[in-house]
Amino acid sequence: MQPQPTAALETVFRLESPRVIAGVARLVRDVGIAEELTQDALVAALEQWPRDGVPDNPGAWLMATARRRAVDLIRRRENYARKLAEIGRDLPASAPPPEEPADPEDIDDDLLRLVFTACHPVLSAEARIALTLRLLGGLTTPEIARARLVPEPTVAQRIVRAKRTLARKNVAFEVPYGPDREARLGSALEVIYLIFNEGYAATAGDDWLRPALCEDALRLARVLAALMPKEPEVHGLAALLEFQSSRTAARTAPDGEPVLLRDQNRHRWNRLLIARGITALDRAGAATGAAAPGPYVLQAAIAACHATAPVYEETDWPRIAVLYGLLAARAPSPVVELNRAVAVSMAEGPAPALALVDALAAEPALRGYHLLPSVRGDLLFRLGRTAEARAEFERAASLTGNARERALLLRRAREATG
Repeated sequence: MQPQPTAALETVFRLESPRVIAGVARLVRDVGIAEELTQDALVAALEQWPRDGVPDNPGAWLMATARRRAVDLIRRRENYARKLAEIGRDLPASAPPPEEPADPEDIDDDLLRLVFTACHPVLSAEARIALTLRLLGGLTTPEIARARLVPEPTVAQRIVRAKRTLARKNVAFEVPYGPDREARLGSALEVIYLIFNEGYAATAGDDWLRPALCEDALRLARVLAALMPKEPEVHGLAALLEFQSSRTAARTAPDGEPVLLRDQNRHRWNRLLIARGITALDRAGAATGAAAPGPYVLQAAIAACHATAPVYEETDWPRIAVLYGLLAARAPSPVVELNRAVAVSMAEGPAPALALVDALAAEPALRGYHLLPSVRGDLLFRLGRTAEARAEFERAASLTGNARERALLLRRAREATG
């Protein structure tokens, strides 16, 4: 049976919009206009698919439609420029600048171009993140707001201003090299990581995973690792994503329900990806030398502890707790502290961890963050305080935007009081 056009379009658009935007941006050299043209293709699909049926390759249809609109726009621009040239034909002509030789480090990857364009230093750090989550992650404004723990109007303003700034500053759609690449690297790594996280545990929707986002993020991390072999954090991010990706097949049940780490079938973990992660982590260590490891290297080391444990009970939780302590000192964050509390609970017991979690209750950044009551509910359950645990799981369920995660949390609430 052929899928319903509107349902198919929603799915396809989520999966394909980053590639369509990136491909069109390469033509029009403006990410804001590229997004508008991609939206035009969506409107055309909404008009045609219910009448003509869903095409065999809907992603290619969207790309072709958006590119046709881009070509039409370019032709209109060229006609306008030709008219201007005719008006100014009596002015002395200037010789065109000589072409610059192609840089040997340049790479032909539209998605990576889009990442580096959206991470241009003319934008604030938060604007870069919001814009990239919008363009590459296909996230809506409410989803970005939940992911970044900020109000929706703030996110909307950041995205609009970011696109205007890129257009006003005439930022080139390119993968930079030299000092320019280094200046944008930190933001590029962060947004690649965020894109992966959105695929790994979707902020909203009916599906727990969005594998296409994970695959794109992992591929971009690998490309950067080959491009910048002396950057330890690049290898650290690549290692982290390899380790996380290795568990994908075991993270959901046949019906799509999430499977918690302790319940996963480790025989389904991808050993090739784990081996790649170990290699990337070794490269990160070699590149780091005597310097203190960066945040992605530390997170990769934590992921390695999970990936190399034969069974859940043999996980080196004391080492993970220490690594989270180092990460909290290197990159302070309430979310990192919450993760450290989980590790402490496994290494030392739920009571000291509950004290750490309760100390985070007043953190403004965690207000509305569903994992705070989720973790607290788990600790209370382990301490035998089942009624309180149930209330926390129910509160967590009310805060998440993901249907699968909500069902899991409600199931845990029911189990808490038998």
